[in-house]
Amino acid sequence: MTTHLSEFDAKAAESGNAATERFRDSGKTAALAVPKERVSLLANEVLGAVYDAIRKHKVTYDEFNALKAWLIGVGEDGEWPLFLDVWVEHVVEEVATEDREGNKGTIEGPYYVPGSPQLDTPATLPMREDEGGTPLLFQGQVRAVDGTPLPGAHVEIWHADDNGFYSQFAPGLPEWNLRGTVVADAAGNFALNTVQPAPYQIPTDGACGKLIAAAGWHAWRPAHLHLKVSAPGYQLLTAQLYFDGDQHLSDDIASAVKPELVLSPAERPDGTGNEVAYDFVLDAERV
Repeated sequence: MTTHLSEFDAKAAESGNAATERFRDSGKTAALAVPKERVSLLANEVLGAVYDAIRKHKVTYDEFNALKAWLIGVGEDGEWPLFLDVWVEHVVEEVATEDREGNKGTIEGPYYVPGSPQLDTPATLPMREDEGGTPLLFQGQVRAVDGTPLPGAHVEIWHADDNGFYSQFAPGLPEWNLRGTVVADAAGNFALNTVQPAPYQIPTDGACGKLIAAAGWHAWRPAHLHLKVSAPGYQLLTAQLYFDGDQHLSDDIASAVKPELVLSPAERPDGTGNEVAYDFVLDAERV
């Protein structure tokens, strides 16, 4: 008998291993040739901070062995991308973009997939006929810091569905569900139709979930749209846009919310859902 899995059958280890494979295939590991002096500096400082914490808090062998078992579990569940993206990436992003004059960005997260279908504006993201959630018209303009419109800019977008699941990381969802790359018009304007995503918990049945439970934390992320905005000659902007009124804006488990990234959708005049406008301002590439 054939078993048909739905998105509600998603397992942490499966989505974690998928995220690990995506990272390995992304080409980002080509940047691993870090000078040994830099590796030594950073490794010694990180380890030094660990030693200081052990001494300060009198860490026991039981606690040390619990950590060792947990680290093994993170690897077995393929959750290193999830762990690093949730608890570390927001600081790396902050440092990497601190000199930008254009829009604020934030973390990419573990569920990005390159190569989404390219769509001319105005566009509708791929979705199921019965896709749940409030319809959302998202529109705006892409321009340079000096105000120059950027024709043909790419607005790549992906997000969870109304149940909090991502296509290609949960079973039963169409491959490119709620994923697309919208091409702006000659004036840098774009418009796309999608649905508002739901807040969701990061996977809790794997190693990251065990850390959350052991520490007494919550696992929630506020609802958000993921975006990568690009144009030739300009720095890639990676961002997440959130929704006003979400109860987890102030305690996002990934610490990725910034005030500049919060949207305030309004009901469309025809009553067919919500609409919101947001412009992207890109910095020129560094010379």
